Amino acid sequence: MKKVIILGSTGSIGTQTLEVISSRRDQFEVAGISAGGSDVGLFAQRILDFSIPVVAIAREDAAEELQRALTVQAGSRGLAVPNPRILTGPDASTQLAAMPADVVCNAISGAVGLRPTLATLAAGTTLALANKESLVIGGRLVTQAAGPGQIVAVDSEHSAFAQCLRGGGHNEVRRLVLTASGGPFRGRDRASLVDVSATDAMKHPTWDMGRVITINSSTLVNKGLELLEAALLYDVDLDDITVVVHPQSIVHSMVEFWDGATIAQASPPDMKLPIALGLSWPDRIPDAAAGCDWSTAIQWTFEPLDNETFGAVELARRAGHAAGTAPAVFNAANESCVDAFCDGRIGFLDITDTIAEVLDEHLSDDENDDPGARHVGDEALTLDAVLAADAWGRRRAAEVCARGILQ
Repeated sequence: MKKVIILGSTGSIGTQTLEVISSRRDQFEVAGISAGGSDVGLFAQRILDFSIPVVAIAREDAAEELQRALTVQAGSRGLAVPNPRILTGPDASTQLAAMPADVVCNAISGAVGLRPTLATLAAGTTLALANKESLVIGGRLVTQAAGPGQIVAVDSEHSAFAQCLRGGGHNEVRRLVLTASGGPFRGRDRASLVDVSATDAMKHPTWDMGRVITINSSTLVNKGLELLEAALLYDVDLDDITVVVHPQSIVHSMVEFWDGATIAQASPPDMKLPIALGLSWPDRIPDAAAGCDWSTAIQWTFEPLDNETFGAVELARRAGHAAGTAPAVFNAANESCVDAFCDGRIGFLDITDTIAEVLDEHLSDDENDDPGARHVGDEALTLDAVLAADAWGRRRAAEVCARGILQ
């Protein structure tokens, strides 16, 4: 039986990971879970449902509230009140990730997942990675810390690559073909996106996801992050990764080999399949998700990405070529802009425009007294440099957003 730790257990991926495990208690045991602390009641429910011995919550003051919630919920269900070990504070997930387990599923959202990713790798535990940001901003710090096969992708696109790459050797790969749904604004030009709202951007046509990743999907920033993730995971040059729009979200990605063959992984848009593979790789779990219905006529379409309207992918490619701290600044500026957009402080197009301005400044400014402002290349990259760049990118993006002059 595999012992699994789930970081970010109350988010979309964490929730679905627990659903996968719930019907397979003979295969998996939940050894620990973490959460930010915004929904202590749900967190308590999960502790009771899975009899979890160790939990981590980012809020420093959450322990007493969590214990009260456990007491109330256990009483209402006629259960004994559990007494799990409770870790609290900003480093709680990192502490949990370092504990003994077979698999750590990192489903935390954003750059805060970097330290737990590094802690998992240092512990020698298999990392089922849904927190792409930690790999993107950590870059070679993460890849060099990982043993062979220690990182297993949970993103559907990167899980698809891993499955397709079984069809040939690494030296036979011509390119990776990364598919994108196109988001809610597929087919629209820049002029038509000036006045779209956060509510509009949250209406993803095929996936039900959290706020940040849904907004990122509408700007195509998420696809830019996935581009960087794919290059790092599978050691493929950034220029050998092509992004194509596939609105049906059935083909999750493809690998083209040097003889002209292309192998695709297809399944209905359901994250339980890549989650199950992340927990059990390289073995498959029977009936992890429904397969395609071949009895009904259906069309799968593919079209080139409109880089003029959705420039985030090429911005990410630029950051990836610069490497070092540039991807951290790309991601940090975006996370700051997403908050500003959802708060109504900037417009939709300002997100990508602000990222571009902040990234340009980072790559060209060698005289700023703030060390986070200056680009550090791969050869000198350290965790401190990544975290400084992340902090600077957030501050600088917030300053640019506050100007209120981007159009």
